[in-house]
Amino acid sequence: MTSAELGLSLSGSRESGADVRSANVTAVGALANILKSSLGPQGLDKMLVDDIGDVTITNDGATILKQLEVEHPAAKVLVELANLQDTEVGDGTTSVVIIAAELLKRANELVKNNIHPTTIIAGYRMAMRESIKYIQENLSVKVESLDQDVLFNIAKTSLSSKFIGADAEHFGRIVVDAVKAVRIVGPDGKARHPVGQINVLKSHGQSSGESVLIPNGYALQSSRGSQEMPTMISPAKIALLDFDLKKHRMSMGVNIVIDDMEELEKVRQREMDITKEKIMKIIGAGTNVVFTTKGIDDLAMKYLIEAGILAVRRVDKKDIKRISKCTGAQLMLTMATLDGDEEFEASSLGSAEAVVEERVGDNDFIFIKGCTTSKAATILLRGANDYMLEEVDRSVHDALCAVSRTFDSNSVVPGGGAVETALSLHLEDFSRTFDSYEQWAIAEFAEALLVIPKTLALNAALDAIDLLAALRVRHNASLKADDPKKKDYRWYGLDLLNNKVRNSMQAGVMEPLVSKLKSLKFATEAAITILRIDDLIKIAPDPEQNMEGM
Repeated sequence: MTSAELGLSLSGSRESGADVRSANVTAVGALANILKSSLGPQGLDKMLVDDIGDVTITNDGATILKQLEVEHPAAKVLVELANLQDTEVGDGTTSVVIIAAELLKRANELVKNNIHPTTIIAGYRMAMRESIKYIQENLSVKVESLDQDVLFNIAKTSLSSKFIGADAEHFGRIVVDAVKAVRIVGPDGKARHPVGQINVLKSHGQSSGESVLIPNGYALQSSRGSQEMPTMISPAKIALLDFDLKKHRMSMGVNIVIDDMEELEKVRQREMDITKEKIMKIIGAGTNVVFTTKGIDDLAMKYLIEAGILAVRRVDKKDIKRISKCTGAQLMLTMATLDGDEEFEASSLGSAEAVVEERVGDNDFIFIKGCTTSKAATILLRGANDYMLEEVDRSVHDALCAVSRTFDSNSVVPGGGAVETALSLHLEDFSRTFDSYEQWAIAEFAEALLVIPKTLALNAALDAIDLLAALRVRHNASLKADDPKKKDYRWYGLDLLNNKVRNSMQAGVMEPLVSKLKSLKFATEAAITILRIDDLIKIAPDPEQNMEGM
């Protein structure tokens, strides 16, 4: 009996087996093809226009996929994959998607040749584990054993594939200095470099090469409350407030019944005095700079100007929390004490060497220089227009993450397709140690990795087959040789500017070890997730809902 006769009919559509696999591979392949041409130093940019006409110009994989309105459920897995790579590592979002799509395409070919998906998944997992082990043992180098320029080279490699690749030297120095500036040693003795402590500001005007780093300082895009306030305070005692500085008003629902006109004037005067007393207590604690998330009215402004205080209002909550960390100031939600009085203690003030208002481009910025408590750094980016500034911001973020991850993992691997080529040859040999069906899956995994060097060469308008052959010969020699000179061939990658292969380590083309390991893990897991699907059931919408919508 059929399911319909049993009364088990499904209100919707169902695809299964080969159909659903082919549809998934096609959807994932289409997504990867969008990103393919943006990989590498010669990659091209994409222009994305959203439904209200906002334009984004970028070649960052995660940003492109975020902007695309992806409907297909399997393709959504890839979008999440790119976001995961972006949050975990920050760089390598394009390559992780391309590898995942290639693994899936090759797995589908194996399924067509009657190899069961479970066998392919087992083979892929073995290949992934072997790859990670091989990279850690043979292809990674500890940062200590290399010269001090490693971090600079990591930043340059990350930036080379971006829009600001031409200024990679300048931005590389800024990025490395910024990450070094926020070094924090934890209680366990381990050093951390939180990228969140680095504030990136954007300002129109001049070229991107005019971008600067403000070491051990914080900047925010706002101006002092009044033009009569000083533009510079040094040394600064900083108060952070999360309440209004304005004329006191009775709370809602409080009515005062007054018969005498003089009494009314006294109530008004008292309201003004409450505000004055509050401000005098803040000034009395030794404050000379005030930041508040709320407003400051003219009455409060008058007292602050008379005291020579620099006050900034409507500061973003995110900024004020960071200022609190940098300067050691406590964010005050209220001045009320347990006794019902109002008090402002000097211990809740933060300190900095100077607080200055300066004009940069079209905007005013408040700079807090020489933060005392924790480390902070601010990068001020310049650029001709919004699109350019946004893309420079994304590029610098990727480079900051790459340098921070290198500090944390303390190991680097060669770039330019060296790791993928070496792994491909090793896995080909490794696959021949199996006499089961997994051999085919591992061999296809090895082939799939070559998609990275191939795409790099194609995007640079070079002959991929010729370059890849030269690269494979070098890596093959390094596997077989005992000669130390030939052993160094394992560091060889592509030189896309001169159409040849070269030692990537000597040329300074490097990537953090953690980036490579995670991209391999994430790409394999994503491919396996989609490969496991053999049924797609779409439930039809309720007909009653359709009627309501009409």
